[in-house]
Amino acid sequence: MARPRVLVTSNDTPQPGIDLLKTKCDVTIIQEAVPSSDVVLQAIPGHDAIFLSTHANINTRFLDVAGPILRVVSTMSAGYDHLDVPEIKRRGIKVGHTPNVLTHAVAEIAVMLTLNAARRAHEGRLKLEEGKMERRPQWLLGYDLRGSTIGIVGLGNIGQAVAHMLKAFNVGQIIYTGHSRKKAGDDLGAFFVSLDELLAQSDVVIIAVPLTNETLGLFNDDTFAKMKKNAILVNVGRGKIVKTDSLVKALRNKTIFAAGLDVTDPEPLPVDHELLKLPNAVVIPHLGSATIQTRNEMSILAAQNILNGLDGNPLVHEL
Repeated sequence: MARPRVLVTSNDTPQPGIDLLKTKCDVTIIQEAVPSSDVVLQAIPGHDAIFLSTHANINTRFLDVAGPILRVVSTMSAGYDHLDVPEIKRRGIKVGHTPNVLTHAVAEIAVMLTLNAARRAHEGRLKLEEGKMERRPQWLLGYDLRGSTIGIVGLGNIGQAVAHMLKAFNVGQIIYTGHSRKKAGDDLGAFFVSLDELLAQSDVVIIAVPLTNETLGLFNDDTFAKMKKNAILVNVGRGKIVKTDSLVKALRNKTIFAAGLDVTDPEPLPVDHELLKLPNAVVIPHLGSATIQTRNEMSILAAQNILNGLDGNPLVHEL
């Protein structure tokens, strides 16, 4: 009996996942690190499953080209806004992702960005490069996390992990917003509030929600106007949750104190983008899950989703 065929969308995919697939499948690897949609489209016919190690869009056009042989789609990511999940499922194709294994790594990035923004790390580095370091007592003062109010937008796995980590900094209180109060929030000693209450009270606002129709452009001129002047915005969700022009204005006009961004819109930012010129914007290139251990675990989980699906079993994490 022929082994199922699996297409892997990048030659930069962590080896543990590929090795797992090869135990039961014939594996085709696209020989580009980040192939175009056209390259993926050309490669997909004749494959039973696709392992998305890059964010290729799986939409109606793609599924038509793949044909009825395609049985499983698995993305090596927690986010899935690049997948037309309803259409994939309508065709009877199983679809999975890789949440949880990246939770700790992304939470670490959120804490790193919070500290860097609060303590003006990027601005300080710019001063060093310009030869403008000063030794006066009130030069380049930032804000303590000690005693502060942390507001988390979305208390899912990542939001909870961020809260756990920040408690070690002796913050004053943690508040969160979302669809409803959560037992996990109660266990953390965090308080459920409305978005407006969170914006008004928080010294640090951390975005840890996925991109949905509800969260698209959630942070805009009106949102920033409701935040404290000393507030820091941290985004480890998706870039499009924040309207970039509004954020640039808020940072330039000192409507808020600073921002720490792992995700942006557009992504990547053009090299001459205004956000990259602002001293109070700490911007990194979507490194949330970018550790060796985490990416290896993500690749294994994405591969296991495929193996389960091809065997007719529930995926480890099915959408």
